[in-house]
Amino acid sequence: MARNQSTPEQQSVRVLKVGERVRHILSELLARGEVHDEVLTAHSVSVTEVRMTPDLRNANAYVKPLLGEDEDVVLKALRTNTAFFQREVAKRLGLKFAPRLQFKPDESFDEAERIERLLNDPKVARDLGDT
Repeated sequence: MARNQSTPEQQSVRVLKVGERVRHILSELLARGEVHDEVLTAHSVSVTEVRMTPDLRNANAYVKPLLGEDEDVVLKALRTNTAFFQREVAKRLGLKFAPRLQFKPDESFDEAERIERLLNDPKVARDLGDT
């Protein structure tokens, strides 16, 4: 039987949908305190994005603790409990293969702040001003 070929656009939509489902599952696990880890229960952690590889076997989860406090400690706790998260994601997703999770710090807020500072710099404001 011939395998159903899908277009690259459909594949990327599927990858995005699965990534979003993984993000929701991780957020739910952290919000409900289902992880038995003192560090994670003591901190509010946001899962800002999950990027899946096209084969859906690997996922990079970008996280940020509330107010950016103790980021290194929170990341270490998340990485320590990776097996628990992978098991729960596999159970709730129902895919043939469970994605291998990697937790990484979300640096997009820091980058946005850096750009905002640059735009508010008087030298840049002068160049951007009406002439």
